[in-house]
Amino acid sequence: MPDRGGSPGPRFRVGRPSRRTRTLLMTLGVLAVLAIAFVIFAGFWTDWLWYRSVDYSSVFATMLWTKIGLFFVFGLLMTLVVGVNIYLAHRLRPPLSAMSVEQQSLDRYRMAVAPYKKWLLLGVSSLVGLIAGASAAGQWRTWLQWVNGTSFHIKDPQFHKDVSFYAFDLPWYRFLLSFGFAAAVLCLLAAAAVHYLYGGLRITSPGARATGAATGHLSVLLGVFVSLKAVAYWLDRYALAVKSSDFKATDGWTGLRYVDANAYLPAKTILFCIAIVCALLFFSTLWRRTWSLPVIGFGLMVLSAILIGGLYPAIVQKFQVQPNEQAKEAPFIKKNIDATRKAYGIKDTDVKEYPGRSDKDDTQLRAGADTTASVRLLDPTVVSPTFQTLQQVRGYYTFPNTLDVDRYKIDGKEQDTVVGLRELNLVGIPESNWVNDHFKYTHGYGMVAAEGTTTRSNGEPLFTEKNLPPEGKLRPYEPRVYFGEETKQYSIVGGPTQEIDYSDNSGEKSYTYRGKGGVGLDSPLTRAAYAVTFSEPQIMYSGAIGKGSKILYDRTPKERVEAVAPWLTIDRDPYPAVVDGRIKWIVDAYTTTNGYPYASRTTLGDTTTDSLTDEQRKLLTPDNRVNYIRNSVKATVDAYDGTVKLYQWDTEDPVLKTWMKAFPGTVQPKGRISPALMEHLRYPQDLFKVQRDLLTRYHVKDASTFFSGSEVWRIPADPTTTSGDDVPPYYLSMKMPDQPGQSFSLTSTFVPNRRDNLSAFMAVDANAASKDYGTIRLLKLPSNSTVDGPKLVQSKFNSNKAVAEQINIWRRGDSDVEYGNLLTVPLDGGLLYVEPVYLKGAGASFPLLSKVLVRYGDRTAFENTLGQALDVVFGKKSATRPPTGDQGRPGDQGKQTSPTVRKALDDAQKAFDASQEALKRQDWTRYGEEQKKLQEALRKAKDAEEKAQSTKPSTKPSGSPSQKPGKKP
Repeated sequence: MPDRGGSPGPRFRVGRPSRRTRTLLMTLGVLAVLAIAFVIFAGFWTDWLWYRSVDYSSVFATMLWTKIGLFFVFGLLMTLVVGVNIYLAHRLRPPLSAMSVEQQSLDRYRMAVAPYKKWLLLGVSSLVGLIAGASAAGQWRTWLQWVNGTSFHIKDPQFHKDVSFYAFDLPWYRFLLSFGFAAAVLCLLAAAAVHYLYGGLRITSPGARATGAATGHLSVLLGVFVSLKAVAYWLDRYALAVKSSDFKATDGWTGLRYVDANAYLPAKTILFCIAIVCALLFFSTLWRRTWSLPVIGFGLMVLSAILIGGLYPAIVQKFQVQPNEQAKEAPFIKKNIDATRKAYGIKDTDVKEYPGRSDKDDTQLRAGADTTASVRLLDPTVVSPTFQTLQQVRGYYTFPNTLDVDRYKIDGKEQDTVVGLRELNLVGIPESNWVNDHFKYTHGYGMVAAEGTTTRSNGEPLFTEKNLPPEGKLRPYEPRVYFGEETKQYSIVGGPTQEIDYSDNSGEKSYTYRGKGGVGLDSPLTRAAYAVTFSEPQIMYSGAIGKGSKILYDRTPKERVEAVAPWLTIDRDPYPAVVDGRIKWIVDAYTTTNGYPYASRTTLGDTTTDSLTDEQRKLLTPDNRVNYIRNSVKATVDAYDGTVKLYQWDTEDPVLKTWMKAFPGTVQPKGRISPALMEHLRYPQDLFKVQRDLLTRYHVKDASTFFSGSEVWRIPADPTTTSGDDVPPYYLSMKMPDQPGQSFSLTSTFVPNRRDNLSAFMAVDANAASKDYGTIRLLKLPSNSTVDGPKLVQSKFNSNKAVAEQINIWRRGDSDVEYGNLLTVPLDGGLLYVEPVYLKGAGASFPLLSKVLVRYGDRTAFENTLGQALDVVFGKKSATRPPTGDQGRPGDQGKQTSPTVRKALDDAQKAFDASQEALKRQDWTRYGEEQKKLQEALRKAKDAEEKAQSTKPSTKPSGSPSQKPGKKP
């Protein structure tokens, strides 16, 4: 009832929560803390179990204890230093007998903090200590390199210090210096705040602004700060040797230039001396109790830094360097050239002049074409859909978008081979659920391989390993693929749930994993930890998990190698090989540093990107900026059980030796590499790309030529794409002019800056078993060369009228055409270009090799096979049609197309026109009939042409094929 008498109604007060509420809140708080603690523990515990499962627990332990040690040492040091200074500032507070108005206003703050002074001291000190410790823990790599540093036995030309000083010592000194600056600034701020709070510093009060004690305390801290600045000036002198700048259009130029050696270097020395004097003046206030001299000294130091460190070098650059820059900079350019060539392993590049045109007769050239190279016609970037269609077998298998090139002995002869693993593809499983995704469909099955230099008569790859179960010419091996590039989900194997192994004509086969890889899930604690890690509660209670169950994760080769060796940079392109009865992923790994004096820096992500770069081929550390790189480690990952092995490849690399001292026992000696594995090791692509990029400028050894930029090259853009990205390097068995026979090589080309003629051809011996492995050879064409580069060659292929006619006929049948890799081969003084052309028929989802384009000098051929195209180019046979444009040579009159082929093509044209008319009328029945007639006519034309080829030379005119998705016509 309402209060009718006007008396106030009941009052509600917010009081202390009841005991039950307090108990509930405390319980929830404790549970929240425990939950957070368990999440942290789960991450730690699962990491430990993973490293133990791959036998690299020492790596985990070394990283963990190094981080913990750095965290506590530097965290406690920062806590102690800041805490002591806060304590001193409090102890040195003046008596507050006669308080000013300013101090009276601060009194309430003093009263507020009085009961909590000890807690505030501990809290503030601990907070800055935690931050400092966390920052120091992130420097574990720097610490391990410093404490385990190995000499390079190479001295820099300016200060004559070993390169290890710049690579291992200087970064650690820089960290210590930054830590010291942070500690000095924090102590200064904390001490000043306490002095102000307790009257040691006065801003508005009359009289002295600071007590003697406060003056002495703060002056010492300022003296420490200025002393650290003096050390910084001294270290800055050495840092000039690894300083990057843009110079003569060279991004990442590193090292001293004239202005550095003659202005910045003496300026840093002078500033070091001034800073020492200024620091002594600050320390002297302990006796003098005045800031006048230190403040004057500090002002002079700042002024000197502006004048000596900034203005003076600018004057030297303007009035001494610029009027005669080439002469002034020449000695420093030479130092940069020499250091860069050493740091990137291009110092011993074998450069030879190459005419670009041959004086041999056609008979000699034709014979040489057969022995110079085993031209790979199967393009691993084109034929993945063909592998997918012909060898996928089941929808839950897949091949990578870009296949790999390797070598296998087929019938006793080494053969360039295109290979791919039939990996698991969860998108293609019949029914997706948790059990199917993680228990039933767990692995891929088998390798598929095809000869790289030939195909079947219908253009299909000539498979040397195929089908399920695998059959072919490779030796028997374990075909199951539990670890691969496409295998990114976790799987639980080895328990009561049977896995689907593979299916063939006799039905579905089951399998239970027996490998040693994976983490056991027998412990409830472990299952709970993984349930948290993968956010999957079913892992804790699912009946599909039982005795013997193991969880597999981090299953890509790159992830596994990077995890066990986090100090390595991983190549973009791991590749599979059958080695000693197992499928092994071979992973190239690099040791790098950005502290090599005078060597120009490069960004790995930029220099290793080309037209084939995609998510599958992305670099794990794309922003890594380095100026020294070695392929120091060859790693393998077993595709069945995930075993990771690291082998020392570069036995002289000081960076690798440093890391091997830091992580003893993780890298096996080079002698442990088996002969079977050695057969499949190759020169890595990413290292080649980095060296290729550097050689665009650093093929020049003369400082004046380098300065002028007249000999700058560039990597040509891929002429078969519209992306504008660099043409990728190609693996190819070939011989350079000075080699006695073919060797497995990695090749590329260069063109002049702003021109499309060929400047040079580059090849490196990629066969790891060869005594010449890693030898870089450059064939340098004359500067006035008019030899066509890749873009011009492709353009002439595309613009050939006879080729365009043939391509138009194919396209009228709703067919598509793709260019393969444009391969360049040096041949008796000239350059032979070979490009496979693939046809994707109407309704077909995969390309088949249809024609081969060949060009040598000004001659072009477009034939069914490479041999026929070479015969036409070198005059052994004539083309089917008279030469058109630059097709063939004057006088090489070919024979006309056979009547059968002509009639079939006429029928195809009529069928195409009729189908177009039916399409306009929307007469779908007639349209379908005419399309069938069109296909039949095209088939007859192809059959007739192939029949004619068996009795006489026959070439369809070369055309302008279209490209892979994204490629330009």
